[in-house]
Amino acid sequence: MTLSTFLELVEMKAKTASVFPFIVGLFFSWYILGSVNILYSIIFFVAMLLFNMNVDILDNYNDFHHSDYAEWKKKTNIIGRESIPMKLVIFLMVTFTGISAIMGIYLTVKVGLPVLWMGLFCFLIGIMYSSGPRPISNTPFGEIASGVTMGFVITLISVYVNSFQIFNWSWVTLGKVFLASLPEVIWIGNIMLANNICDHGEDEKNNRTTLIHYIGVKAGLWLFIFSNILAYLTIFLNIYIGIFPVALLGSLLVVPLIYKQANIFYHKQVKRETFVCSVRIAILGSVGLCIGFILYLILDLI
Repeated sequence: MTLSTFLELVEMKAKTASVFPFIVGLFFSWYILGSVNILYSIIFFVAMLLFNMNVDILDNYNDFHHSDYAEWKKKTNIIGRESIPMKLVIFLMVTFTGISAIMGIYLTVKVGLPVLWMGLFCFLIGIMYSSGPRPISNTPFGEIASGVTMGFVITLISVYVNSFQIFNWSWVTLGKVFLASLPEVIWIGNIMLANNICDHGEDEKNNRTTLIHYIGVKAGLWLFIFSNILAYLTIFLNIYIGIFPVALLGSLLVVPLIYKQANIFYHKQVKRETFVCSVRIAILGSVGLCIGFILYLILDLI
């Protein structure tokens, strides 16, 4: 298996869906709670990335086995298209799951049981997303499940491993973390929405009733555009109530680039050509947040 095939199998292009929520959690812990733990952050980051890759491998594996559409299995699914040995696919899943589980157990011993419960929640959603008689990815709830799990829960775990000594499990704290994670929740959900828009025709042939099955492609595109606007409204809200510093207005610098990508996707929805626009939007929006974080750090040092 070549490197490019492996990267497509684990859907590396979409890994920003977990990387940037981790960064938001790290910043929140430092800015709001005044606590950072570099070692535990690195361990969590690696475990999170490995598990995320495993979920995407499992998704491709289940799609390959459950589809009755032979041409799609042969020409579209990465496992069939590249003739990846099934033993290798299973080996990768077992290895990635095992390593991430060991790291998760280590973190649980060091920082407490909440990491275990949150990790198990992510694990269950990850498995249920593409497995079982009715996978979440085959329902109208795929966008919500992926957005909340990867956008909010990963941010929450990131906050906790950096501030477990002082973390207060109150509704106020959880509410602040949720609001801080909302832009990522929305952008991650939008990646899944764009995927379902692009795959609508094949999903219908494979009897996958995603959100687009119920609302149609046109409404899905309008939801895609509105969600990007909503993501920025949540950033302004976070600045207004003090969860984000004013310096995060610097995130507006990337808005023209986001508009360009959204416009491209709105006018053409082809999986291998324009789906990447949704990933680029998530990256650009998240990089915009990072620009704001960096501006705050610079201004704080002056």
